Amino acid sequence: MKTVKAGPYLTAAGLFALMAAAPFVIKPYHLNMLTEIIIFALYAVSYNLLLGYAGLLSFGHAMFFGMGAFSVAVGLIHIPGLGLGEVILLALAVATLTGLAAGLLLLRHKGSYFALLTLAFNALFYAVATKWHEITGGDDGLSITRPDLNLGFTSLPMASLENFYYFTLVVVGLIILFCWYFTKTAMGQSVLMMRENEERMKFLGYNTNVNRLILFTFTGALAGVAGAFYTLHFQFCSQSAISIDMTTTVLLMTFVGGTGTFMGPVLGAFVFIILQNYLSDITDRWPLFMGLIFIFMVLFVPGGLSQLAGKIKDLVVGKKEGAAALSAQGGNHE
Repeated sequence: MKTVKAGPYLTAAGLFALMAAAPFVIKPYHLNMLTEIIIFALYAVSYNLLLGYAGLLSFGHAMFFGMGAFSVAVGLIHIPGLGLGEVILLALAVATLTGLAAGLLLLRHKGSYFALLTLAFNALFYAVATKWHEITGGDDGLSITRPDLNLGFTSLPMASLENFYYFTLVVVGLIILFCWYFTKTAMGQSVLMMRENEERMKFLGYNTNVNRLILFTFTGALAGVAGAFYTLHFQFCSQSAISIDMTTTVLLMTFVGGTGTFMGPVLGAFVFIILQNYLSDITDRWPLFMGLIFIFMVLFVPGGLSQLAGKIKDLVVGKKEGAAALSAQGGNHE
């Protein structure tokens, strides 16, 4: 019988309990920032599944994020009576279909061709969002009001930042936990093996094209859900949600956190959002400093913050083990 390790689940439970207590100890401004971090953590995790696990460099991941974001805004404005759960499911469906359609066209190519084609597709979606003013609002964007959460027996008001924070924490947290579980499944492991040696996977009988399409569609759906929560959080959506800058943002988060581990992009999203908020308060040239940090990470810490944290942990554990060994030797001599 296969033994299930309880460590990751205990870590997730502890982190959830810590974040659940956050509204009682932090100010509304920081709670607003923490909500944004949770949303972008999902976005970064979805991108890392594509880049870190499958080895597919995409410059068009924002098209899924933007489709989810616009689906929420357009749905709430043009479909009367649409509830919170329904509008998130709508964004999920739209992003999934977009991922499937784009994947069927883009995944015929690999490497730089694939990366450049994703960039072209993203530019196409951005142009549509900008020009289709009647639906998307164009340069003006779309403002919405968060609908309440209908629980059947009662309704939970989402106008409250605390209520929306807990809703985001539970839903997005469970999705991220499912993404971690996905990496441990046969499908998740096959993606890793495909990245290492696709020819061997084909020889073993795997249809790598189908596996790649499933992963691409799955990550597009995840990014779409993140985009949906993005619009619900800010209660506004503009073409910036589907711009190249939004892809650059998730690329920075993933690289800064580290593509080598699952939690690296989550850490990257945390650091990026905090730095962005505080640097933008200090200077208008905050993108310059973010770029310098990115260059520093690529040159000196290519594995990202997760690799740096792992090295520090190994160093601390090594010192403790060395001290214990010296203590044991001293006891033996006595």
